[in-house]
Order: sequence, then structure tokens, then C-alpha cells
Amino acid sequence: DWAQGGIAAAISSDDSPQLHLEDTLKAGAGLCERSAVEFLVNHAPECIHRLVELGVAFDRHQHQLALTLEAAHSRHRVLHAADTTGRAVVTTLTERVLEQPNIKIISPAFALDLWMDADTQRCQGISLIHHQNIYWVKAHAVVLATGGGGQVFAHTTNPAVSTGDGVAIAWRAGALLRDLEFFQFHPTALTQPGAPRFLISEAVRGEGAHLIDSDGRRFVFDYDERGELAPRDVVSRAIFNHLQQLRQQRGSDGEKVWLDLRSIPPEKVRYRFPNIIQVCQQWGIDILNEPIPVTPAAHYWMGGIVTNTQGLTSIPGLYAVGETASTGVHGANRLASNSLLECIVFGSQLASMEDVNIPQTEWHRVSSPQEIQPEIVPGFNWEEQYATIETIRTHLPQILWQSAGICRQSDHLAEALTQVKAWSGEFSALPISQFLSNLKSGNLTHLKMPGIDHNHLKLWGETRNLLTIGELILKSAGFRLESRGSHYRQDYPQSDPSWQVHTLIQNNQIWKSPPIRY
Repeated sequence: DWAQGGIAAAISSDDSPQLHLEDTLKAGAGLCERSAVEFLVNHAPECIHRLVELGVAFDRHQHQLALTLEAAHSRHRVLHAADTTGRAVVTTLTERVLEQPNIKIISPAFALDLWMDADTQRCQGISLIHHQNIYWVKAHAVVLATGGGGQVFAHTTNPAVSTGDGVAIAWRAGALLRDLEFFQFHPTALTQPGAPRFLISEAVRGEGAHLIDSDGRRFVFDYDERGELAPRDVVSRAIFNHLQQLRQQRGSDGEKVWLDLRSIPPEKVRYRFPNIIQVCQQWGIDILNEPIPVTPAAHYWMGGIVTNTQGLTSIPGLYAVGETASTGVHGANRLASNSLLECIVFGSQLASMEDVNIPQTEWHRVSSPQEIQPEIVPGFNWEEQYATIETIRTHLPQILWQSAGICRQSDHLAEALTQVKAWSGEFSALPISQFLSNLKSGNLTHLKMPGIDHNHLKLWGETRNLLTIGELILKSAGFRLESRGSHYRQDYPQSDPSWQVHTLIQNNQIWKSPPIRY
């Protein structure tokens, strides 16, 4: 819903899937899986036409679908719906879902863990929190589509729910994960006192906006000849390094950079970016007449749960799609507007799951649920436990931003990992953690948790997941002794051909994949 810029697809007469493939591979800095990218770009046009058939109202130029240019694309190939493309897609697909009588929506709900068959190690469902209750839901297939994990960083364009839940849930069940160090930092998020880190879309620079410093100079050309249209990691590091230089020269922490839209015709800005105009106005910025103060912020996680082109993970019965998956299409640095495309292309493959003979999914809900006796619920000192959870939840993103943000180095990563492990130990020792982490369904299908409301249970679950992914990101970033794509090590500033490999994690093991060859 939060995606602004658009969806990339080679549908114009001067474009081709081959050109789209080449741009994607180049942006991915040697770590894309070529077969997955070929699958993505070849299926893109038909998926776009299907979205149009379903009613997604993309912008048009006369009678043709309108296409714009974004950074690192060699052609105009990005479809959009003003600057709320994700919302246009999600709203339309939600309407279609709600029309289906065979789809049951359970909301509000928070997934706790996968429900594994102890004998076969197949995923047989999930446990979840629904209001003050814990349910076990049995299913022959589980699809994780839980999005990214940007909330592990202090500055992020992601919504509050992006707490890495799918990756953490899958890791606890023993799934194979990949490339978790590759977190893309979007160069242009609104930085205004009190405002959220609202994303200022890549498309703004594609339409001609300039990045300027306090002297009004377009400084990005000092770092890359492509200027503002260089890949996101290059632009983010340019901002980071330029601000560091300015602070050293002038001794001030108050330096900023701005995104200036005044070179774009006002009527075009009003037509293409109405949502950006509206949000900036809320925070006192008139983007038609003044530049927008911006900062880099954590935006998109290239790594995730390893899947094949059909969405299947290393665990039988478990699928993943979207940002929580690692399909191999993004490599070390995602090409702009390939993320919505990945969701649509790989999501559509789940219509033909091959290894599942699916009877009716069982929604375990009994008329008189077994209620846990109040004296054994670990809520007697809940306020004290809640304070501990809230403290960890507040401080974890700060330490991840400082140690594993845009620029990284060994000692900072090691110190942060030690701290996160200490917090994990403190968190795990809480009575509520001991209780919820060791829940087994047995013959139970439903437990009632008196005295602790849904939002507090959700905070517990999200903090648990953030601790997990924080540790996994720090381990992965410390393991890769080079700079590549979105992963930049100040102590290893060059790419190393011997590291043209994936970082793989399963349980507590971390290792290199075989070399990637094109």
C-alpha cells in the first residue's frame, strides 16, 4: 500500500524483457539469480495486463499506458497511478478478495509461529494471536507475505507493521535464509521535526528533481557521473559522505540536503505527485516553491527466505512471496519498481501449487475454549515485563542504525551484536516469553489469555521478531568482508570477486553459496 513510484515492465515498442533483464542484473551487483530475473521480466507484461483487467487504474497518456523513467533503468518502463501506485493495486485486489466467498479474513491477528509436524518436519499450519486468544490454524499450505523489516532501523520509510515477522518465523522453524545483510537505504525520505520518514519517490528524480546541499549545489555528481539518477545505494552513500564532509569543514551537525522539484513544471508535479504535495503541506513544506529536506532511510530488504520461482521454501508446505522472500531477482541492490512486480509475478504462481493436495483448511475454533487458569498466566508482574519489552523495542532500532546502517565496519557490528544478544537473553528470560515461546498445541486448539490485551501481545511478538532479525542482519553484515550493492563496509570498501556469492543462514550456521556465474 505504501509503494509510490510504480511497477516496471517492458511493454513499450522500444523496450524488451532482455533490456529489463540487463538493467536488473546490473543493479544487482553480481548477486542476481539470472533464471529468476528471466522469469520475472518475461512474465511482467502478462501480469500488468491482468492487473488492468482486474481494474487497476494506471495513468495513461492519451490511450496508452503512461510510462516513466526511474534510476538505473535504460528505458521508460515504469507504470504508475499518480504517486500512490501500491495503493491502487492493493485497493483493487482487496476488493476482488472480499468478493470471494471461499476466503476467510481473520483480523486483527498476529502470527506467532509455524506449526510444524514433528515427524515429517512439514509445515502444517500456524499459531496466532486473535484478540486475547491464541489459536492453532491447521493448513496444508502456509504462505508468508509479511513484507520487510525496516522497523529494525531508527530511520525507515516502512510502515509500523514491517517488523520482519515472516523471516523471523521461518528462521525459528529452520528455513534457509539468504543475503540478509543487503538492506536498501532509500536516499530521499522526508526529514522534518515530528514527521515520519515519509518516502519521496524515486520517480521525482526520474522526472527531473535535483539533490542540492545548503549552497544550492548538485553535489551527487561529485560521487557519480549519473548524478541523481545513479542507483539508490550510490545516492544514499553520496548524501552520507557529503554530510560528513560538510560537518568536518563547518563543525556543524545541522547540515542538511534537499530535494528540489522547482525544475519540473508545476502542472506536472501536481499531476504526478499529488500525495507527496499533500503530505509535505501537512508538515509546512510547499514543494512547488521550496525544496524538501531529505535523509536516507531503510527502505527495502533484498534478503529473505529462499524460494524457487513457485514460491516454495526449504520447508515442505511453506511458501513465501514479496519482500519477505528471497527469489534471487534483486541481488545486492534492487532495481527501482521491481518490487511490486516481484509481488505480482511470483504471487500469481501460487495459484498452481504443485506439492499440495489441499482439502478444506481447518480453522480451529471451539465453542467453549479451554481457558488457561489465571494463576499460571505470567501476567502477575506484567507492567514490569512490559516496561522491559518497551525499552528494548525503543533502543534496538537506534543501535542497528548506528552499526548496520548505510556505512558499516567490523568493530561497530561486533559491539552491536553483543548488545543485541544481551537484550535477547533478557527478553527470553521474561515469564511471558518463557510461556509463549514454549506453547505447544498438543490437543489444544485455543487458549484464552486473560489480563493481557491484543496490542500488548503483539508488541511482545514484534519485539521478539525484531531481536531475531537484528541479530541475523548483524551476523550477515559482519560475515561479508567486502562492499557490494547496498552493503558498504568502510573497512572493506571494494568489491571482492571471491565474494560474488550469497550469504546463507540456517539455524545458527552461516556460510557462502557456490560462486554466481552469468
